[in-house]
Amino acid sequence: MTQGEPADRKTLGMLGEEIARDYLKKQKFRIVEANFRCRCGEIDIIARDSSTLVFIEVKTRRTATYGPPQLSITPFKQRQISKAALAYLAKNRLESVDARFDVIGILLSDGPPVVEHIRNAFDLAY
Repeated sequence: MTQGEPADRKTLGMLGEEIARDYLKKQKFRIVEANFRCRCGEIDIIARDSSTLVFIEVKTRRTATYGPPQLSITPFKQRQISKAALAYLAKNRLESVDARFDVIGILLSDGPPVVEHIRNAFDLAY
């Protein structure tokens, strides 16, 4: 581990989410909520892209040894995110709003972070 490198997965994830929020703000997204949790699961970032509510999963890795970070979002994880999104929509009475699922993959290796934003990464899965 090099100096300044996140020590554990939780710290790495928090750093990745911070980078993702900064990136989204530069892309004119409005952050609505971060780290929404319910018994169904968790959503890293909920944001508005114009009139669309966007549920965003952030995956961060130190190296590309095991492929790009976004490949680690399995069908099971997609179902968990979908269930949490449905819970969020119901809780906030937003069932009729346009919504989508995005994924942001962040690679922290040499140099500045590499951010890949995949819009409409997957459909509702439950």
